[in-house]
Amino acid sequence: MTIQKSTLAATATAALTALPSVASAETLVISWWGFNGDKLNEFIVEPFQEQCGCEIVFETGNSADRLGKIQVRGGSGVDLIYLPDSFAQQGIELGLFQPIDRSKIPNIEGLYDFAQAPQGEYGPAYTLGRVGIVYDSAAVSEPITSWNDLWREDLANSVSLPGITTTAGPMVVMLAGDRAGVSAFDDADTAFAEVEAIKPNVLKNYNTGSEMINLFSTGEISVSLAQDFALGRLQDAVPTVVWADLEDGDIATLNTINIPTGAANVERAHEFINFVLDPELQRVLAENGVDAPAVEAVELTPEAAALWTYGAEQVGSLKRIDYAAMNAAKPGWIEMWNEVFGG
Repeated sequence: MTIQKSTLAATATAALTALPSVASAETLVISWWGFNGDKLNEFIVEPFQEQCGCEIVFETGNSADRLGKIQVRGGSGVDLIYLPDSFAQQGIELGLFQPIDRSKIPNIEGLYDFAQAPQGEYGPAYTLGRVGIVYDSAAVSEPITSWNDLWREDLANSVSLPGITTTAGPMVVMLAGDRAGVSAFDDADTAFAEVEAIKPNVLKNYNTGSEMINLFSTGEISVSLAQDFALGRLQDAVPTVVWADLEDGDIATLNTINIPTGAANVERAHEFINFVLDPELQRVLAENGVDAPAVEAVELTPEAAALWTYGAEQVGSLKRIDYAAMNAAKPGWIEMWNEVFGG
């Protein structure tokens, strides 16, 4: 199975930031994105530091850079890493993560079944999400009800797609294959013929959620693929934006927590994972706009639930991705994507 090891490592080497060379027994080093910093500090960092009597140190950045840094350091330097399941699969295939000890994480039993061990013996999902279509109902006359609607002629020059190196970007290729009646893993040429066919509708590919929201705010686009964590911010900026009710279903995304092979504080790492899977904390985080609950028993107010992938019915309807197959195909897809949209 091919992973772009040299590219990942080279990127990380260029961006590598200094961390304590050896984490003390009372220090827990966490690699995460750094979003919602004030809320994470209030609801997770300060309470956990009080519980454990330890200090939390952070490494922040995007998923590719943070994974690459761990690769450069041979699996050391951090005790825990937050990643989407697509990047977590890369780390597993690169041998950068260690299996978890479920006996040390009793709260894992309360997760939705597929969140407990989404990638085998490695880390659980602490939150669930989905990729779907968002559109400005004031600018799109006919509601969007299917992934195939992205190809509609009335959407010319009004769509933004996620870039191919983002979490959702490769999903566009899979959807194009579905539209053509083939698996993009088996017949990339046919799938990319459909990617070429959607090009007249695509104003721009975006690489961050903020960039996508800005394109809606300026009126440059009226349709996009999006992850549900961006919905609240997007509707704050453009209140007429809605989440499409797709008859062919949204796509599941999972954010995971893993313990790298060279973690210096494995016991505290397990304690932290159990802490963030606590049902009450999961409810508080969801109702304060941080993350959707992965704990099945969490009950949310209707207002909080509206922002998230929530409830057994919705969770059970999501499409799952074979990330091992996707990672193997992605290098070739990147080249073909750049031929269509430009590198």
